[in-house]
Amino acid sequence: MPARERLFRPGDLNAFFGLMLDNMTQLVLMATVLVGVFDFPREIVLYRMIPGTAMGVLVGDLVFTALAIRAARREGRSDRTAMPLGIDTPSLFAFTFGIVGPAFVATGDAELAWKISVAVVVTCGIVKALGSLAGPFIHRHVPRAGLLGPIAGIALLLIAFLPSLHVFQEPVVGLVSLGIILLTLVGRVRLPRGIPGAFAAVLVGTVLYYGLKALGLAHGADPGGAHGLLFAPPVPTLGFLEAFAHAGPYLPIALPFALVVLVGAVDVTESAAAAGDDYSPRTIMAVDALATLTAGLFGGVVQTTPYIGHPAYKAMGAGVGYTLMTAIFIGLGGVFGYLAWFVDLLPVAAVAPILIFIGLEITAQAFKATPQRHYDAVALAFLPIVADLVLIELKQTLGALGKSAADLTGQLAATYQTVLVMANGFIFTALIWATLLTFIIERRFRVAAVFAGLGAAFSLVGLIHSPFDDGRLFLPGGADSPLPGAFAAAYLILALGLAAFRPAPDDGVPT
Repeated sequence: MPARERLFRPGDLNAFFGLMLDNMTQLVLMATVLVGVFDFPREIVLYRMIPGTAMGVLVGDLVFTALAIRAARREGRSDRTAMPLGIDTPSLFAFTFGIVGPAFVATGDAELAWKISVAVVVTCGIVKALGSLAGPFIHRHVPRAGLLGPIAGIALLLIAFLPSLHVFQEPVVGLVSLGIILLTLVGRVRLPRGIPGAFAAVLVGTVLYYGLKALGLAHGADPGGAHGLLFAPPVPTLGFLEAFAHAGPYLPIALPFALVVLVGAVDVTESAAAAGDDYSPRTIMAVDALATLTAGLFGGVVQTTPYIGHPAYKAMGAGVGYTLMTAIFIGLGGVFGYLAWFVDLLPVAAVAPILIFIGLEITAQAFKATPQRHYDAVALAFLPIVADLVLIELKQTLGALGKSAADLTGQLAATYQTVLVMANGFIFTALIWATLLTFIIERRFRVAAVFAGLGAAFSLVGLIHSPFDDGRLFLPGGADSPLPGAFAAAYLILALGLAAFRPAPDDGVPT
């Protein structure tokens, strides 16, 4: 059998469920926030924003599928796994709450707010396209611990932990589904008739949920079936050009997320290489830039990103079929509107265990692929992501109470501000900290000093430790806060100290 035919494997069904459900949920969340929170007109959200954003996923995953097939043919391999792509979750919340919704509130014009948001997304795509030129440079000069540490932290603390809350909210559904996932995908136990583990977990969990619901014993959120089918073929438009003049105030919110995705693209490339599949960082960045530009040109309002789940999907036995199926399912779902119907149908507790597995697999792979003496550096990268997790929960709690950070006083306000500056720009902070410690461990103090210097420069413009609640960028001295200067000074002192430090003659590199 030709290698390209063997690239479509039974494990693709498991992986398809993980990647497809993740993207599907993001689109429905976007619609829920914009319509439910900001009262954005449903027609624009359902007929323009969702189809346009889905087009970005369609194009990106199709290109990643083609890249994997071409690489497999060139290498004569049958075990290539395609790189996954989808909607960027942090950007989804930042763009909906920080750009689309506020633009609508500020202008009172839904059409203009949509065009402003599209202009921002197109700008992000252009920035990514230009930034893709730096991919190989980052890949060469940042050690594996610096690239995989942030990915591992995001995987365990955001991808795995947050969904686990739904598992424990509905324990009969969630824990049984999780048990099936652990048995089949972690324990590698084959189910009768070769039934895919992810499919079995979702099926059993869904049956249990509706059984408990019939008995009045279901505790989780009730899938409402509130969304119907619609036909909304996406059409490319240049109408956003007239909105560029209004997009300026929103770019400082959006551009950090575009830059984070650029760095994340290098991280996921390193993660895939550690799992056995080499991809060019520049190519991965360029494809994501194309996907984001496609989303914007077709009316989408959220950027895409290469997903960090490649090692987990490979462990599921996936080839290229899962990205191909996701591209088609999400693309058609944006056109015909069945995405929301499926999200309403499937209980979250039955789906969340798939994300927990992905988080566990990526975290484990980060340590396996890193020299043991660099484990401390990988672990250090977790701390800014812990701060981001705490910040998410704090914001949700305040929102549920009808409060905001401005309502906090005294020590609570100080604690919130500390968590905020630690969380803002967390992937850059995690990369800098993990890389700096790796070079300290290797006794390369001058190189470590360079990364401490980057921390100083990034602090001055808000790429890390931004004191603003929306994490936006600013010009040096333009933050109206002493914190950027304090962080820059701290990193600069550290950089000078590392550059001047000379270890004792007998102080060798630890093994």
